[in-house]
Amino acid sequence: MSVQVENLEKNMAKLTIEVPAEELEKAIQSAYMKQKGKISLPGFRKGKVPRHMIEKMYGVEIFFEDAANDLISREYPSAAEESGLDIVSRPTVDVTQIEKGKPFIFTAEVAVRPEVTLGKYKGVQVTKVDTSVSEEEVEAEINRERESNARTITVEGRPVADGDTAVIDYEGFVNGEAFEGGKGENHSLVIGSHSFIDNFEEQLIGKNAGEELEVHVTFPEEYHAPELAGKPAVFQVKINEIKCKELPLLDDEFAQDVSEFDTLSEYRDSVKAKMQERKENSAKREKEEEAIEKIIDKSKMDIPDAMVETQTAGMLNDFAGRMAQQGLSLEQYMQFTGMTMEKLQEQMKEDALKRIRTGLVLEQIAKEEDIQVSDEEIEAEVVKMAEMYGMNADDLKNRMGDEDKESIKKDLAVQKAVELIMENVKEKAKPKSKKEKEDDTEEEE
Repeated sequence: MSVQVENLEKNMAKLTIEVPAEELEKAIQSAYMKQKGKISLPGFRKGKVPRHMIEKMYGVEIFFEDAANDLISREYPSAAEESGLDIVSRPTVDVTQIEKGKPFIFTAEVAVRPEVTLGKYKGVQVTKVDTSVSEEEVEAEINRERESNARTITVEGRPVADGDTAVIDYEGFVNGEAFEGGKGENHSLVIGSHSFIDNFEEQLIGKNAGEELEVHVTFPEEYHAPELAGKPAVFQVKINEIKCKELPLLDDEFAQDVSEFDTLSEYRDSVKAKMQERKENSAKREKEEEAIEKIIDKSKMDIPDAMVETQTAGMLNDFAGRMAQQGLSLEQYMQFTGMTMEKLQEQMKEDALKRIRTGLVLEQIAKEEDIQVSDEEIEAEVVKMAEMYGMNADDLKNRMGDEDKESIKKDLAVQKAVELIMENVKEKAKPKSKKEKEDDTEEEE
């Protein structure tokens, strides 16, 4: 095999790969051996037809496609390595010569990792993020926990109020005619959830259990059933029961039920500490993203389309895998959401481009700063990964090839590059809003 490299525009390259004629002959013979059991000709038993007879009957090209696919899949990886290029895309392959007795020649167009000219990456200015936790935020978090631990009780002696659950029978009519899907019995409707159309829920407020009433609504113009879209409707409704949530008392017993703490005071302190940690982690991510975006904006790189397409395809495969874990195929997801493959790819393309730029910039910083990753650091990362997967660290390490270890090494170098950036950032206060300025003025007065 021989490889010729031609550099193209915008970080693309073309590999011309020539495979000796004898290798082509072997691939054709292999294709014949795989297919002969499916081929029959008059005068021959199935699977016993000589190759030259098949080629005479169907043409010498009959085995070319399988032979070419075999050679390309076998020879391209070696050719890519021999080229010495840093290839960052799938190849676009074209067969330029396939004839018996002659070398097999094909080309592969690939994207090559672009060079990056970095902008300023030390002393980047980022917005200071407030990570303080107010008492109001703590109370709101505790109340959410109370809501999730509330029990539902039947209401007696008062009418429906906002936030209640009304258990209702209903039947809807348009122009005096009942319509499909407009009837239900003992349906639990949370008032204020806006799960029913128009102002249906509001018309139940103030009504009592056992009461019957008419509810007048209008279907939205964009309603999913065209025969109902934009039309007024009347629902005959009977309120069977009214229910509401009863929140647990905010005391030591509540703290013991929802946490490992004995007192409400300890529980409250724990909630505040966890909220503080979440805010600090969120602020850290925000500042990292802002710093990296600013470095990218000041850096120069010419990213080939094929590189973006390859990244997008990988993200699409990952997304399909996550959908499969939830029991959905990609086709079902698109049916349910009204999404098309073109729209999905277009949405992912922007994120793919951002990921590529981020990766290229951080890898270049690691290179220019000569960031090193030790074997001990790789070992520690493998141990962390093993714990995450619930595996033995030695077993995981034995399963890893050189490429896996190199990938871990690159990821750790990138993490160090981010740390270097953040050690050198300069924080600036977030500009005050008009209202904040007015509040400051009032305080001064």
